[in-house]
Amino acid sequence: MVKSGGVIILKKAIVLGATGGMGSALVYELIDRGVQVTAFARGTEKLHQLFSGDPLVEIYEGDAFSGKDLDHAVNGNEVVFHAINLPYANWHTKLLTLTKNIIASAEKNNAKLAIVDNIYSYGKSHGENVKENDPKQPHTKKGKLRLHMESLYKQSNVPYVIAHFPDFYGPYAENSFINFTLTKMVTHEKAKYVGDLSIAREYIFTPDGAKALVDLASIKKAYNQNWNIPGYDVITGQEIIRLTRTFTGCSEKVSSVSKNMLRFAGLFNRQMREMVELYYLNEEPVILDGSKYEKNIGSLPKTPYEIGIKQTIQAISFNEKNFTHKK
Repeated sequence: MVKSGGVIILKKAIVLGATGGMGSALVYELIDRGVQVTAFARGTEKLHQLFSGDPLVEIYEGDAFSGKDLDHAVNGNEVVFHAINLPYANWHTKLLTLTKNIIASAEKNNAKLAIVDNIYSYGKSHGENVKENDPKQPHTKKGKLRLHMESLYKQSNVPYVIAHFPDFYGPYAENSFINFTLTKMVTHEKAKYVGDLSIAREYIFTPDGAKALVDLASIKKAYNQNWNIPGYDVITGQEIIRLTRTFTGCSEKVSSVSKNMLRFAGLFNRQMREMVELYYLNEEPVILDGSKYEKNIGSLPKTPYEIGIKQTIQAISFNEKNFTHKK
């Protein structure tokens, strides 16, 4: 690793959770910068669909809960980009174990950590954009878990960057709320939108998030700090649907999913039940302040929603045509 003027020139990096929304965006961003990437995930099929044939990518099928798999994959890499996202139903039993495994592997292999985090640890909004030094007072089980994870990174001997992102949307962000809505509209099915359609929230376009995190991981002074990476701006569900109709021609009704509807669905689906405690984000959105990044790192990558939604729809259409029915 060559350093000059505080800049770290990355040569080799590993992305854990490489087939996810932010994980795949990180792999592509690193490739664009000429970095050799180990793309680590559980399923080889999607790894090959996304990255097969690229000379800069080593595909590694592994289990992050296996110390042996992690150590072997991390060995020789300078930075570990942690983008694994477990289902909510597994958070309480597996999230801290996963965190400890990743820290131990990074420490054993003298690697740095660049962590994809969310906004849950900040707790409820107090009416102003949230800054990194604001007190973290999570009121949900998941927020408290994320804060506990953060403490584990900070107590370790591993240099870390923690990036707080709002909810994702973008190519391959298949498990995000927005992508779920967009996918139904692309296929002209009845779509649902979680939350009040009139309330403005912010979302991060995954390629923007990846650019920001790779920039942070490439600057020495960014380590051992938390960083907020906000989206382009706030946007309502109504505006998202309007833009999507423009690009897809979809005319089917899009209905809003209320908290009570989630509670009812949770009687039959644990994942839906686990989402109920996070519904506050749809009622009083938490908006991130990105001034620390812009003051210390540079301009935040911010793709307008019109462009980001269009590119996401194009990726969804391509995936529907080429991957969905190939078994």
